[in-house]
Amino acid sequence: MEAQGTLPSGGLLYWVGVLSAVYITARAAYCLLAGLRVWVLGRPVVLGPGLGAWAVVTGATDGIGKAYAEELAKHGMNVVLISRAQEKLEHVASEIKAKFQVETKIIAADFEREDIYGKIKTELEGLEIGVLVNNVGASYTYPEYFLDVPDLDNTINKIININIMSVCKMTRLVLPSMLERSTGVIVNISSATGMYPSPLLTLYSATKAFVDFFSRGLHAEYKSKGIIVQSVLPFYVATKMSKIRKATFDKPSPEKYVRAALSTIGLQSQTNGYLPHAIIGWITSLLPTSAVINLTMKLNKKVRARYLKKVKEN
Repeated sequence: MEAQGTLPSGGLLYWVGVLSAVYITARAAYCLLAGLRVWVLGRPVVLGPGLGAWAVVTGATDGIGKAYAEELAKHGMNVVLISRAQEKLEHVASEIKAKFQVETKIIAADFEREDIYGKIKTELEGLEIGVLVNNVGASYTYPEYFLDVPDLDNTINKIININIMSVCKMTRLVLPSMLERSTGVIVNISSATGMYPSPLLTLYSATKAFVDFFSRGLHAEYKSKGIIVQSVLPFYVATKMSKIRKATFDKPSPEKYVRAALSTIGLQSQTNGYLPHAIIGWITSLLPTSAVINLTMKLNKKVRARYLKKVKEN
């Protein structure tokens, strides 16, 4: 005989199943409504000179950075392009100026160095900056165990200076003038690898997690003062850094990705930026963190093995 006031084991399992189903349904409904708000019904921030005459983009000569510069110019904003290579900066600046009939300004700066920010500050003085895109980034050449990363000490300095220091320092330079006008947008390009620890890309993943946390904290601090800070966490995009040459539906071109990401400004302070990437992000969020880490480890080990085999054959 069962004790009075207790549920039979079958009854307990039944209610666990019911509550689990209710939770999953409620979460799916919430995600669906949130997705409709962002991707169908949402009204993003109106980009353009109303935010400020100028946009500043770091890492602006290739990939996602160049695409942001072009899209912001398309919205009528003058663009400051900051990157390392003077010749490439001049080429991209002339392209944008001719195509979109806006002013451009270039600043050659190597974000591996820590002594560049005085020069950048001087070059930006007097400009009404409405948008800052902290895009410049650096990763490993290929996935590798931390202690086996080639030229490890220099790689540590390089990745931290480019991925973390640049975001903090550029924000420090631009944010005060935005606060004076009570308007402005700061877009920080993180990475989907910053959503969970990414073994064999551990240092890169950790720096991108910093960018995401820094962005969300700043947004909470300054949103009441008219400033939007957005963390963008893309999965694979067909860029030079990702080594993906051909764009596909889930691995879009930088231009397609950035058009989608810009439509989320003001709707999401943390975004994967592109609907297929948002779906992938939602699916991974349903998995245990340990499962995501293990899956990432397996995938990165395969990439590492292919790279080392190719190097050996050559």
